[in-house]
Amino acid sequence: MKTFDTGGAAQRSRIYPWVVVALLWGVALLNYMDRQMLSTMRDAMQIDIEELRSAANFGRLMAIFLWIYGFVSPVAGAVADRISRKWLIVGSLFVWSAVTFGMGYAETFGQLYALRAVMGVSEALYIPAGLAMIADWHRDRSRSLAVGIHMTGLYTGQAIGGFGATVAAAFTWHTTFHWFGIVGMAYAVVLVLFLHENREAVVSRRLNREAAGAAGSLAGRARAMLKGFGLLFSNVAFWAILFYFAAPSLPGWATKNWLPTLFSESLGISMDKAGPIATFTIAVSSFVGVIVGGILSDHWVRRNLRGRIYTGAIGLGMTVPSLLLLGFSHSLAGIVGAGLLFGVGYGIFDANNMPILCQFVSDRYRATAYGIMNMTGVFAGAAVTSILGRWTDGGDLGMGFAWLSVIVAAAVVIQLYFLRPKTDNMAD
Repeated sequence: MKTFDTGGAAQRSRIYPWVVVALLWGVALLNYMDRQMLSTMRDAMQIDIEELRSAANFGRLMAIFLWIYGFVSPVAGAVADRISRKWLIVGSLFVWSAVTFGMGYAETFGQLYALRAVMGVSEALYIPAGLAMIADWHRDRSRSLAVGIHMTGLYTGQAIGGFGATVAAAFTWHTTFHWFGIVGMAYAVVLVLFLHENREAVVSRRLNREAAGAAGSLAGRARAMLKGFGLLFSNVAFWAILFYFAAPSLPGWATKNWLPTLFSESLGISMDKAGPIATFTIAVSSFVGVIVGGILSDHWVRRNLRGRIYTGAIGLGMTVPSLLLLGFSHSLAGIVGAGLLFGVGYGIFDANNMPILCQFVSDRYRATAYGIMNMTGVFAGAAVTSILGRWTDGGDLGMGFAWLSVIVAAAVVIQLYFLRPKTDNMAD
């Protein structure tokens, strides 16, 4: 347990749980910044890499990240429930930042494709471990707000990533990748020095593993991992949570990967202008959404255990008309207004995913559960990314966004009908 001894003072501090959120906020920013900036840099990169001139090829490049990210996520979650979350986070950040740095040296589509695949592996390790660590430190009524603040790091990173094309226009796309990667590798050193785990939670998980006979042999650990998957998939509420999480992931990933293109085509502006407008519209409004959603959920759950469920449903409900507007509007006010409405609604939804999961899954399996959720959501995102690439080549990108509203509406109905928690913090 020597790894966690340096966190003794932090363990006694009421402030440190929020320090953890602040430190992981920076990781979240880098996580989305490094993956997002590629979506706006296609115009600059296709001059040197001819294959990127095809929207279908660009969709394949974006989708390989999602497929790999999705396949690795359940394993990443299971690993995060069994080893040091701190070192998993540090290693993940360093590797994907090194990959970002390396992308600046790519000369062929094949090299970019391989690097995006490696990035998918390394970035998949972060989210389950990061959110589970926040849940370890925030076990009471601050959980939704803490998760919501962390999510603003994702949106800020998405917004900064939207300036990839702008930076590339001022310098080169190679230099852009180099410096973004260097920043991430340096921040990994900051985490080594200041990020600590919740000792009580670490000891609890260790004792549970020992009691279950999962702390010894490799075979025992494998059996414990399979038992965890079995317990989750035998839980009806968990299946409802999977659909609730996956359905909004379709428009969620669509906006991350294709909204700059939609803004450019619908408004008739260049990508170096559309990229910042699109990403900032979503990022700023989502920032508002997660804060509002976090505060509302934390207060509502004190009066009604379904408060988090109702808060999430309100957020998802807001995205339905916004997707229709994104699909059919061609005015600046209509497109930007739809983007703002979508961002607020999606932010409210995003702030409550892990808190809702905590109502149905114990802390022993939360990272595993979130890894499975991530896989389901990302596979949905990978599919829609590829499909929208083909729709873009056919000139129907807006119609694709509009159709996604139907799936989200179904998710709201399933969420309200099936998710009926009996506690706000499920224990073993």
